[in-house]
Amino acid sequence: MSEYAPTMRDARIDVAAVFSAVGRRLPRIIIITLLVLAAAFLVLMMMPRLYESSASILVEPRSNVYARAANEQAPSSTAGDASVVSSQIELIKSRDTLLGVIDKLDLRSKPEFNGSQSGFSPLGVIMQLIGRSSTPVSVDERVMTTLYDRMTVIQERDSRIISILVRSTDPQLAADIANAVAAAHVARRAQLSLADTAEASEWLNQEIDRLRIAVRDAESKVAQYRVDNDLFVGTNNTTLLDQQLSTLTTQITSAQERKNTAQSRAAVIRGLLERGQPIESIADARNSTVIQQLSQEKARLQGQLAQLSATLLSNHPTVRALNAQIAELDTRINQEGYRVAAALEAEAQVEADLEASMQSDLARFKQTASTATQDTVALDSLQREAKAQRDLLESYLLRYNEASSRVDSNSTLPDVRVVTEAVPSVIPAFPKTALILAGIGIVAFSVQFGAVVFGELMSGRALRPIEPYYAAAQQPVPVVTQPVRTAAAPEPVEEPVQIDVKDEVVYDEAAAETNHGSAVVAEPEPVDQTAVASANARTLLRDLAERRAEREAARAAVAASSEEEPVEVATMRPKTQQVTGIVRYSDLAADLVLGKTHLLLLADHGSAEPGRRMADALVADALGKGLSVVLIDAGSGYVGENPGLSDLSLNRAGFGDVVQKSADQSYAEVAWGQGETIERSSTKPSTLVEALGDIYEVVLVLTGKVGGRSTLPIFADLGGRVVLVTAEDEDIDSADSVRRQLIDAGLPRVEISAVDDAVAA
Repeated sequence: MSEYAPTMRDARIDVAAVFSAVGRRLPRIIIITLLVLAAAFLVLMMMPRLYESSASILVEPRSNVYARAANEQAPSSTAGDASVVSSQIELIKSRDTLLGVIDKLDLRSKPEFNGSQSGFSPLGVIMQLIGRSSTPVSVDERVMTTLYDRMTVIQERDSRIISILVRSTDPQLAADIANAVAAAHVARRAQLSLADTAEASEWLNQEIDRLRIAVRDAESKVAQYRVDNDLFVGTNNTTLLDQQLSTLTTQITSAQERKNTAQSRAAVIRGLLERGQPIESIADARNSTVIQQLSQEKARLQGQLAQLSATLLSNHPTVRALNAQIAELDTRINQEGYRVAAALEAEAQVEADLEASMQSDLARFKQTASTATQDTVALDSLQREAKAQRDLLESYLLRYNEASSRVDSNSTLPDVRVVTEAVPSVIPAFPKTALILAGIGIVAFSVQFGAVVFGELMSGRALRPIEPYYAAAQQPVPVVTQPVRTAAAPEPVEEPVQIDVKDEVVYDEAAAETNHGSAVVAEPEPVDQTAVASANARTLLRDLAERRAEREAARAAVAASSEEEPVEVATMRPKTQQVTGIVRYSDLAADLVLGKTHLLLLADHGSAEPGRRMADALVADALGKGLSVVLIDAGSGYVGENPGLSDLSLNRAGFGDVVQKSADQSYAEVAWGQGETIERSSTKPSTLVEALGDIYEVVLVLTGKVGGRSTLPIFADLGGRVVLVTAEDEDIDSADSVRRQLIDAGLPRVEISAVDDAVAA
């Protein structure tokens, strides 16, 4: 993995030198600026003064309920604002409108507009020289061109107001032209409205004359077709044939009803007689005179029989005679019932014959109606044509009457009106002497200032070389003698260190790389480790020392076979860089963004987990610059639901299982996992970090609080940049003591950074 590289800037702009050069040339700049202002002032004094007047026109549909047609809707005032106003502006600037203004105000005789104005104008002379043509220009063209140049028509912001601005050397003439243009446009819009109405009225008159003939011909064709095909119309606008068919159908239905009723009544009477039941309850039987008389006689005899039956026996001759008479009467009533049934059947037969006759007539009428129906189709077509022509004629007559009453002058309201009339101006609109002189002065001064600065930069006088970001050490580092530790003696040996550097830690990176961790360290002053280091710090130092001893074991074995005496290592002056103990957050973030730092190991100093907050800030900065970021939690100890680094070290999860996307899908992260600790003997965590370093541009590893549980020794061999993160309330001296102990334990470089700088940034 590549670590941070030194900044390649080698020169800077000396602002003091630039301003010194400008100060030396300041009198000349002021003199030239004043000369330019004086020349501009003379030119402005010779230029004619133009006065500007403004007239305003409101564009809106105008309507009055008394002047509007009966069926005409009030025009909308919100549709097509932009297009309507743009069209009105083009009409105002049209040639026809301006020609009317030129004729009304006789602008052809004005020297200002016809090109014969006396007096000297440098700008006018230059414009005449530029615009001179071999083709002679008429007076109308010159006046029209000048009026175009002197007039501006604009739409006021987000409104239907159109402002007509006219400039002239005569204030009164400018106001008169603006008012004349506004009045001419209003009059033209009114004439256009009247012209449209007059043209519509003329066209309607011609169409009405044509439609009258067409309607008369169409109605004549309808009447003639009725006569030729006997399609006469009776009441309710119905043909005679249809009326006959309707009447005949009604009669047939009535005959059928009467026949069915007679047959039913006859069948009922015969059924009662065959079953031996009395028929006196039947209405037809009661209506028979004979049956009524026989029924009365029967009732009288039944009364006598009832009287005699009370005193005589049933075999008495009188009783038997009465029974015989009653039986005879029943026989005669039944006979009369059969006669009534026969009469009803005869009536039903009559109705059946009548129905058959009417059915024959109906069939004949149907044949006639089929032909009449076909004729009616053609008749309906002729009637529709005649009705359409008649309706169109009536509509045109109504429109013509309305249009003919609105072709007179002032009978319609134009869609524009003058809302503000122009008045003569007392202040010239051009030239704005003060504003123009101010602009010329600023431009002249700026150009000269820029020329001076550019000259200084091009000559190199304003450039100053700067030293590299990591400057070489200014003082030599004394030689330090240190025995080489072997595998038989893994414990680090405390050797005396004599340093002559006060505030900075200087180390030889090349020597550190050559000796694989047997670093020679320069410290501000000797530190008593037994008094400062805590139990956790001693454990961490022991782990780092053990890893350094393992790296040196193979090399020490070879050296021990040939020479048992301590090896003296001469520390060289640092070749490329000098490192301070404290690094600012802004510099750290810049190194990550610029690619100077690729792998960053964040160790916490204190229990507030400041490394997590700094990592969040660094991730946000790197993502803001478009870099790919991976954040590895190797020190929080928070057991989560997803597999992480602890599971990977315990062989509970694979490499692909522990790398996941963040909640907002913006960067990759590796969580602590579901295990309680990370197996320190496992090489999978360091392998994972190396693999992620080949994929992502920024790799951040949280190693936790410095102490026995810190995972910093696991990743110390990867060559990453180690930063000890502290909070604002932490003692800087205590952090510096821990930093020195880490360097003593074998880390080539350890820096201190405050998390509060990251929060402030």
